[in-house]
Amino acid sequence: MSNFDDKCLFCGIATGAIPSFKVYETEHSLAFLDISPVSEGHTQVIPKCESMFVPSLEEETSNIGYVDHAKTLQDMPDEYLRDIGPVIKKVAKATGAEQYNILQNNGKLAFQHVDHVHFHVIPKNTATDGLVLTIDDNWPARQATKEDLAQTQEKMKGRL
Repeated sequence: MSNFDDKCLFCGIATGAIPSFKVYETEHSLAFLDISPVSEGHTQVIPKCESMFVPSLEEETSNIGYVDHAKTLQDMPDEYLRDIGPVIKKVAKATGAEQYNILQNNGKLAFQHVDHVHFHVIPKNTATDGLVLTIDDNWPARQATKEDLAQTQEKMKGRL
């Protein structure tokens, strides 16, 4: 039985069943150029499906059905992220850009289009190149009171 999900685009890329422009690979991670780049060098960094195939994952996800890889970051066991950071760092350096964004989306509302954990490395060479958040270059932020922040802090600490 294959350790790869044949319905997952990124699993297909990891196995070589779907061609890609690979730029870097380790035993557990793969970096390849995005086919719809927002800037030159826009790269996807993924954990390989094979490294995600572990019996304990079946138990952890039994309430949503069996999967052989983590679809979102919170589904992924920590040990499978062991070389993602160093790979992202190498890829960012390889783009030649001094400025760049690292983007990781989780879920449809957060604009995740492929159900496989992945990180975007997006070079930012000019103000209009790469990721553009808003016209005035500000986050779409809201003002938070100290009380709001304290409540959020307590909720989050309780979940850790």
